[in-house]
Amino acid sequence: MKPLVYKKRRRERNAPIPRIKIHVTKGDTVQVISGEDKGKRARVLRVYPKTGRVTLEGVNVVTRHKKATQTTEAGKVQFPAPIHHSKVMLVDPKSGAPTRVRRRIDKDGTVERIAVRSGQPIPRNR
Repeated sequence: MKPLVYKKRRRERNAPIPRIKIHVTKGDTVQVISGEDKGKRARVLRVYPKTGRVTLEGVNVVTRHKKATQTTEAGKVQFPAPIHHSKVMLVDPKSGAPTRVRRRIDKDGTVERIAVRSGQPIPRNR
């Protein structure tokens, strides 16, 4: 009987990193729908398309202890950590309630975001 040989899989070099389509952009006002900060409204500070996470202002604030160096002092540093994009919903511009987002492609090819709840277009904050 032939012995089993486990070959190590070769690493694929220069493999493209899959990017996750995220329904929010930087500057949007969103509401957290699950987790410790459920119900909070915040502005999106940064979007991470490779990991599918977003950083919100004042949400999921964590504390890090920094060691002293020759130039900086030691102490506690607080900053918002990223959360998954599925835990946030965009706020409807008309009613102010959280809503799902639909996409509509105009005749000139630009993608417009539409609030499902009210049908109002949601402008991109750039």
